[in-house]
Amino acid sequence: MDWNRVEGNWKQVKGKVKEQWGNLTDDDLTAIAGKRDQLEGKIQERYGIARDQARTQIDEWARRQNL
Repeated sequence: MDWNRVEGNWKQVKGKVKEQWGNLTDDDLTAIAGKRDQLEGKIQERYGIARDQARTQIDEWARRQNL
């Protein structure tokens, strides 16, 4: 997976991110700006899970999105 594609298309991708992780606010998504480590941290914070769990969720989500 090429995370650079996500960063480059963040405006289009963030709607799909919001669908998957509805607890993320619009402000969160703006601050994340396509940065994977920022996304991991916000998912961890909002859902109270470990960082490796957030990473796994992102990997699975990205695979389903063909990113």
